[in-house]
Amino acid sequence: MANTACDAIIIVAGVSGLYQLYRLRELGLKVRAFEAGGGVGGTWYWNRYPGARFDSESYTYAYSFSEEILQEWNWSEHFSGQPENERYFNFVADKLDLRKDIQFDSTVTAARFLPAENQWEVAIESGEKVRARFLITAIGILSAYQMPRIEGIESFQGQYCHTARWPKELIDFTGKRVGVIGTGATGVQVIQEVAKTAGHLTVFQLDANWCAPLHNAKIADTEQDALKARYPELFSRCRSTMSGFLHQFDRRSIFEVSVEEREALFEKLYGEPGFGIWLANFRDTVTDERANAIITDFIARKIRERVKDPKVADILIPKDHGFGMKRVPMETGYYEAYNQDNVSLVDLRATPIERITPRGVKTSVREYDLDILIYATGFDAVTGAFRRIDIRGKDGQSLTDKWAGGPETYLGMQVAGFPNMFMLVGPHNGATLCNIPRCIEQNVEWVTDCLGYMKEHNFQRIEATREAELAWTEHVYEYAQKSLLSKADSWFTGANVPGRKRTVLLYVGGQDNYRKKCDEVVARNYEGFALG
Repeated sequence: MANTACDAIIIVAGVSGLYQLYRLRELGLKVRAFEAGGGVGGTWYWNRYPGARFDSESYTYAYSFSEEILQEWNWSEHFSGQPENERYFNFVADKLDLRKDIQFDSTVTAARFLPAENQWEVAIESGEKVRARFLITAIGILSAYQMPRIEGIESFQGQYCHTARWPKELIDFTGKRVGVIGTGATGVQVIQEVAKTAGHLTVFQLDANWCAPLHNAKIADTEQDALKARYPELFSRCRSTMSGFLHQFDRRSIFEVSVEEREALFEKLYGEPGFGIWLANFRDTVTDERANAIITDFIARKIRERVKDPKVADILIPKDHGFGMKRVPMETGYYEAYNQDNVSLVDLRATPIERITPRGVKTSVREYDLDILIYATGFDAVTGAFRRIDIRGKDGQSLTDKWAGGPETYLGMQVAGFPNMFMLVGPHNGATLCNIPRCIEQNVEWVTDCLGYMKEHNFQRIEATREAELAWTEHVYEYAQKSLLSKADSWFTGANVPGRKRTVLLYVGGQDNYRKKCDEVVARNYEGFALG
């Protein structure tokens, strides 16, 4: 018999799950959260590989809802690393006494809606089953890590792991022969760290990425008070930008200025911290292929300046997409690592991997002997974590089957046929292409207000209508066509997963449009939802 002693179940205790737990508690609901890991933090619990850190400014990643937490916590770097990030979420969980409602080491395997009881029944890997009226998924867009489909993976006799399941014990690379498969954002971060101590590092690159300098720095103790005084301004600025970062696009077209002005802005942004070179550039660099070609040429020149061997530089320059068409990996000395004698680059487009062997990696031309092999092979993004849970709605239909042709949602927060299930940062949600904490706060507060509205009006069930779901999905696709982000094969479109149908996974209309639509829905008494 399932335990029915709660009002809501939250799946996982990451950035959004922790805040949702806090808010629902405030609403007077009994809540249980189930977390697969042994601690809080989600992304920042699992991704403990060397070099893992924020690519958004630390102080813009902080929760904004608690002035007390904002004033007590000191960030040590402008772009904080994983150990500090994990400590921060532990600090928040302890400060708000959240752990008492979180069950750790508990992987959710299935969830089904029971129409007669108007409840969700959630199954845990241990065999436990729990019921609640509301189910809230806070499973993250980059949590379902994927291993490559390469023959012989299990045969390797050295040490190996995926970056998203890095062991808590320190791995010593000193004098070791290390291989890294993958050069996405994670690969870039780990490569530049491993290169510092490895006896030899071999990088296996399938597709090159356009990377830009992070320009990280320590935050001095003397700066803390001034920084904390700026929180209202910083959060206000983040709220005013398209994607919740501090950076706002230049309103001018790249074609409105002289070549000299254009180059001056490029140089300025390339020399500044964070995503400015991507998100504070001329507005048409992400919408117009001609404009994008100009910034792409600038970044290519930078790579050639920084990498001494022209042949290596050419391999590191992407040929299949322009700058900013994928999320830009931020780096610190990444390109310079390839100038080191202990680092070599293997172009898998020219010499593909045939298999993993007991000794290392065998490509079409040779075998590379390795002591340690690191898979930085990314994630089955956005919808992948949903596929790993057998979620079934009111008619027994599985969510995986419903989304076989691509996700369909209303506001990226609900799915027709799945009553009382809310998704934080779900597919087509405004928080999917955003500085996550800035946009998940909106998600969490919207869901909390919705449940408060239901409580006040004695509604027991809420479900998106099929008409609203179709209209929102069409709206998402319309915006996607206006952006170059939909043109590249990346996790934005699910094209990084072999065999997966290419589709639109993110909402690229910007947080302002998204918030406005969510507010309109509420103002019209939850238009597009059936309440009862």
